[in-house]
This record gives sequence, structure tokens and C-alpha cells, in this order.
Amino acid sequence: MSAESESVSAPINTPFCGELRSKRYFMLDVIPTDGEQYLDASGYCWCYHTQQVLGPDGDPVGPDDCRVGRSCYRSALAADIEEQQGLA
Repeated sequence: MSAESESVSAPINTPFCGELRSKRYFMLDVIPTDGEQYLDASGYCWCYHTQQVLGPDGDPVGPDDCRVGRSCYRSALAADIEEQQGLA
């Protein structure tokens, strides 16, 4: 495997899971780097994968919860990597 393909197969970890969603998320044109970018007055977030306030691991979702190290974490850049590899 070449160095180029190795770098393509390992996405950079983003501050928050790529599956974390909120109403404010849909108004952003960048990958969120601060928890406040997700939260509006309601503070309501959900998991794109489960479509609920609990992630696939059964734990609550939110900017403080959906981070690197959680078993269901996926980098927000992973979709771009999959597209580059022709997997999406």
C-alpha cells in the first residue's frame, strides 16, 4: 500500500462525531469545531444514525458526548474518504 493510499484510508478525527445533528447543524457551511455551533436555545441534538437522542451505543448524544473515544464515533471527514475510495 502506498503512502498516498494510507493517508486516504485514515481520516483525520474531527472534534465531534460526524453523525451528530441539530437544527443549527443544518445552517452551517463548515464542519463544527465548537459545541456552541450545534446548540440553539432548545439544546436539542440527535444522532443521524439512530434518529434519536441516544446513539447506537445507548448513551445520550450531544456536543459534550459525541467525541473521539466513544465506540460509535465516526469522523465527519469519513464520508469524504469513502467517496474518494469509491465506497459511498
